[in-house]
Amino acid sequence: MNKRWTTIFALLVASATGAVCAQEIKGNAKAAEGKVAMCIGCHGIVGYKASFPEVYQVPKISGQSEKYIDAALHAYKKGDRKHPTMRAIADSLSEQDIADLAAYYAQHTVGETKLADKPSKVPSAEVAELLKKGTCVSCHGDNFSKPLDPSYAKLGGQHPDYLYAALKSYTVEKNARIGRNHPIMVGMAKQLTHAEMKALANYIGSLDGPLQIVPESRFRSQQAAN
Repeated sequence: MNKRWTTIFALLVASATGAVCAQEIKGNAKAAEGKVAMCIGCHGIVGYKASFPEVYQVPKISGQSEKYIDAALHAYKKGDRKHPTMRAIADSLSEQDIADLAAYYAQHTVGETKLADKPSKVPSAEVAELLKKGTCVSCHGDNFSKPLDPSYAKLGGQHPDYLYAALKSYTVEKNARIGRNHPIMVGMAKQLTHAEMKALANYIGSLDGPLQIVPESRFRSQQAAN
């Protein structure tokens, strides 16, 4: 085997080995119970609000799909999602940590949520046109909770102010601390005014959905004492 083919063979073996290793990383929800301390301080408190880059309720992540949480954390780690706190957290996580946290939050719900195939509320004529303009259902599903790809977000019932902040972030350019880079979402968001983004966020956030905030017992006890 000449040098050229030896090099090609080595690259193929390395690529295949990497693919196998990636496939072998399975999330362990039980193992994540010892890793969620950094998450519950924001995502485990009902009504908790972030203050950067503006004030909004932190997103509900309990009930999101495993692949979406995995993709989101990798996006923060890579820098495609810019947020200093989330970037620092993501950078501290190993591939196994990310897989474990994704598995944990995908099943971290209380009760069973049964969703209709269609939204629980009919949009106004204005919002219906915006949904059509943004082709939202083509990725996030007819009820905004059954995405076409599990790496896409479930949106139904998410906090409207968070959805609004997220939409705006896709239009931010050349900012080291704010913004998101996703070709589909960037193209969609740049079609919309801020008023249109808010209208979409308010509608989608008002729908029934599987997303929840599941407080930790220590927070429930404190709230009950107050």
